[in-house]
Amino acid sequence: METLYRGKFLNLVREGRWEFCERVNQTSAVMVFACTEDGCVLLVEEFRPPIGMQSICFPAGLSGDAGPESDAAAARRELLEETGYEAERLQYLFTGPSSPGLTSETLSFYLASGLRKVAAGGGVENEHITVHEVPLAAIDAWLAAQTAAGKSIDPRVYTGLYFICREA
Repeated sequence: METLYRGKFLNLVREGRWEFCERVNQTSAVMVFACTEDGCVLLVEEFRPPIGMQSICFPAGLSGDAGPESDAAAARRELLEETGYEAERLQYLFTGPSSPGLTSETLSFYLASGLRKVAAGGGVENEHITVHEVPLAAIDAWLAAQTAAGKSIDPRVYTGLYFICREA
């Protein structure tokens, strides 16, 4: 494998004819599918420079972002930092590639339950995250309205809704 560019957070590498990105010092991330006891789906919104627009997704982030930690610990941390909620239970669902044609990063998915609001959320340091608590019964119309308003919906939102609805 040949390194074409070495950055602070990402490296661009080539293996044979394939060029892709690798994270520096980390290779895994987590995403948390969360729905409150009263049926509100917890989604986060943040501007994403690579696509030049606001993006709506479930809480997510890098494992080990705050020092050595397990993926489950990272999922709990990201849920709290981004939404202000703690989970009584966190169920591991599966791990898969985040974008197998672009990066070697893997993403582990968790289903959170027994949620309790303990902080404001909104992210840390330079993050500017808006938390949305959307009634599950209205989620389709809400997502359509966000798309009509020019926001990007991360496709993994629909994966999360599948798992949330399966548990409901």
